[in-house]
Amino acid sequence: MELSYKQLLPKISTFIFDVDGVLTNGMLTIMPSGELVRHMNVKDGYAMKIALNKGFKVCIISGGTNEAVRSRLAALGIEDIYLGAHDKIKQYNEIVEKYNLSAENVLYMGDDIPDLPVMQKVGLASCPNDAVPEIQNASKYISNIKGGEGCVRDIIEQVLKVQGKWNDYFDAEA
Repeated sequence: MELSYKQLLPKISTFIFDVDGVLTNGMLTIMPSGELVRHMNVKDGYAMKIALNKGFKVCIISGGTNEAVRSRLAALGIEDIYLGAHDKIKQYNEIVEKYNLSAENVLYMGDDIPDLPVMQKVGLASCPNDAVPEIQNASKYISNIKGGEGCVRDIIEQVLKVQGKWNDYFDAEA
């Protein structure tokens, strides 16, 4: 019998997220200069910051190479940011080795085919509501929220609440 994704939440210590289609809505605005502009949801940023403050690891593996994305995520306190990653399993293996993690401790959220190899290895594969069908089929949890609209906040909040680390944040840090 397969476990419900909720039964996996207590073991999560590490979040790994894709960028385009997860932290963004997957749309690119092309500026006259040729610069590609992405939009990120501040609620996702807030949740990632809380997770970091609570001792969780938050890592990024993205095929994109936009340095503004790196700057935004680094400003939140995220240290493990892999951009230009086309074989995401390599970066996943680096993270697992660096932090001596078991697959059951890792949650990955992706939205498209390049995310599939990592999603097949982690303890909790998840995706936004608008992920491609192959990714939805590989996910143990499909957020009811689309990419770039708070799906990262959704899953982080669930993990922290189950582990009793969401509400106490407000009491301790207020």
